[in-house]
Amino acid sequence: MGIFLLAAALLSFIAFYVIVMISQQGYHYIDPDTLELVQIQDIPDGAPTAVIETSLGEIRAVLYPEYAPNTVSQFISLAEKGWYNDTCIFEAKNNVYFAAGSADSSGTLKTPPVFENQEKVPQELHQNLWPFRGALCALTTSTDTSFSKRLFKNETYYTGSRFMLLNSVDFSDEEFVTQFREASGSELLADTFLNLGGVPNFSQQITVFGQAYSGLDVISQITSLPLAEDANQQGYTPPLEEIKILSVTISSYSQEDAVLNELTSLPVTD
Repeated sequence: MGIFLLAAALLSFIAFYVIVMISQQGYHYIDPDTLELVQIQDIPDGAPTAVIETSLGEIRAVLYPEYAPNTVSQFISLAEKGWYNDTCIFEAKNNVYFAAGSADSSGTLKTPPVFENQEKVPQELHQNLWPFRGALCALTTSTDTSFSKRLFKNETYYTGSRFMLLNSVDFSDEEFVTQFREASGSELLADTFLNLGGVPNFSQQITVFGQAYSGLDVISQITSLPLAEDANQQGYTPPLEEIKILSVTISSYSQEDAVLNELTSLPVTD
């Protein structure tokens, strides 16, 4: 599995730098010279944050409404309405990610929805947001597609109420690291993945709408738990131990958060 993830990461990264779709209007090139990796920049005072309280500890994440406005708006509204209280982590990949926000550990959606089309928020991709370790992402729920849409790259992807937090693939293999650097069109981006960690094969394929700056150890702990041996009827492999999302509280970045910010001590490149 580790070798497969590394190979997938490298191939996806190479394909990404050839040409990627950063909107649902067709293919667009990413310009490495204009990248602004906001996830490793200083967080401004007053930026919106989410305090995600799990049964194994607290995770704090800054939100990015300027880059993923619809996703962030729905997430904030659902959190403020208590939607995520007493929900479950229903899917995990060992040491890579976990997915949360379902009614139970089988992955069942909560009902009734709060908003019309709650599970059909158009995917929001941006060249400034990447699947680094600690990235807060929206799960893809469905795709509006057809043969012609696939042919002309006009498919529309949708996300919903459930979310995912990323840990990291293993970057310890020296040969892979060398190939990864060679495949990258941006030294800064490659350095950030290698220093911070992440899941590069998700690059520009999922909505990233936040970044955890505290509780990275909680993410690591959750993603290291033993998983169900077989996928359930919905195709998910939850942790054997039921892990709860106790609450999600919306707040704003403050001096207290600055003290807790674990990203400031990581060797990321400016």
